[in-house]
Amino acid sequence: MDTLKRIFAGFVEILEVATIAVVTVLLVRSFLVQPFLVNGASMEPNFSNNNYLLVDELTYRLRQPERGEVIVFRYPGDESTFYIKRMIGLSGERVQIKNGIITIFNNENPDGLILDEKYLPTGLITSGDINVTLKDDEYFVLGDNRSFSFDSRSWGILPHKDLIGVVRLRLWPVTNVSAFAAPVYQ
Repeated sequence: MDTLKRIFAGFVEILEVATIAVVTVLLVRSFLVQPFLVNGASMEPNFSNNNYLLVDELTYRLRQPERGEVIVFRYPGDESTFYIKRMIGLSGERVQIKNGIITIFNNENPDGLILDEKYLPTGLITSGDINVTLKDDEYFVLGDNRSFSFDSRSWGILPHKDLIGVVRLRLWPVTNVSAFAAPVYQ
């Protein structure tokens, strides 16, 4: 009988540990970090097809997005589809794309801030003729591979409710593991 009690106690202990592990993973996955697999070429050369990323879901609950951050969001035209793009225009700003130049107009830059996107290949041109003013909780996003990206130039603004999080870490391929932060614009 003593052996049966020890087996039962061991089973209960294993069940407790497994339950705590599953609940912890579910909480982390639901509220803190989510894996994301890049599908497509819209963010090349910085992110490639089949890159495995970790997306921080907590940051945008604590602060607003910053220009230059790489984000994952639900595509406004189909909430079941997830996209990865770069944050270009923030709430309340005016975004202008003209002759391949992106200019941001806001309170700090009433005459316009021309984006110097050092993360893009030299000579890359941003096509389109855009002039859009963003309302509160609206954003303008672009893929890094501007010639092959389905982004705000095509489907319009990104509402805040569709944001999932900011890309923090590339885990795959192992030879390309890296952490990410938003670039600083002068």
